[in-house]
Amino acid sequence: MTAPRARARSGRRPGNQDTRARILTAARKLFAQNGFDKTSVRAVALGAGVDAALVHHYFGTKRQLFLDSVEIPVDPTRVIAPVLDIPTDEVGRHLAEAVFSVWESSHRPAVVAAFRSAMAGNEPNLIRTFLVEVVLRDLGPRVDQPPGTGMLRMQLVASQMAGMLVTRYILEFEPLASLPIEDLIDVIAPTLQRYLTGPVPG
Repeated sequence: MTAPRARARSGRRPGNQDTRARILTAARKLFAQNGFDKTSVRAVALGAGVDAALVHHYFGTKRQLFLDSVEIPVDPTRVIAPVLDIPTDEVGRHLAEAVFSVWESSHRPAVVAAFRSAMAGNEPNLIRTFLVEVVLRDLGPRVDQPPGTGMLRMQLVASQMAGMLVTRYILEFEPLASLPIEDLIDVIAPTLQRYLTGPVPG
């Protein structure tokens, strides 16, 4: 007689780090090529050679998959959400405060590292996708006046944010890098507000 088979272990199987890494690699490539909206979980699964259900198992939602693929430790939509309730003519300052609340927090090293990684890996489209399609996407419709200018406004705001991230936190230009955050917000807020509601080519 053969010995009885050992009873299969119950419960959730431990995560396979190789599989998770393969999914993230495929996700980074597709998000960089196609952007957030045009990248599906199914396409990422196909690129990684796994079932789509496994992608959801590891990451839950497509948004979380994106955040993990760019190694951002905080969901920017939650940071920006309170800004969406602010009167449009006051959004610039509140947006600056929200963004700097992350950059000046314990998340700063991870944000800087993610930006460096994307640029060093020749994946600048990931930064564009992150800023325009994830961080600022819900703000665009609010400032689309005259109609058709919303995307340009978002890109102008993104240029200011990306430039500040590079010059203050990566290149550490002085005296900009040491400027008190309250003073920096006072300087940046009017520019953001002008981009959001001022005249732009239509």
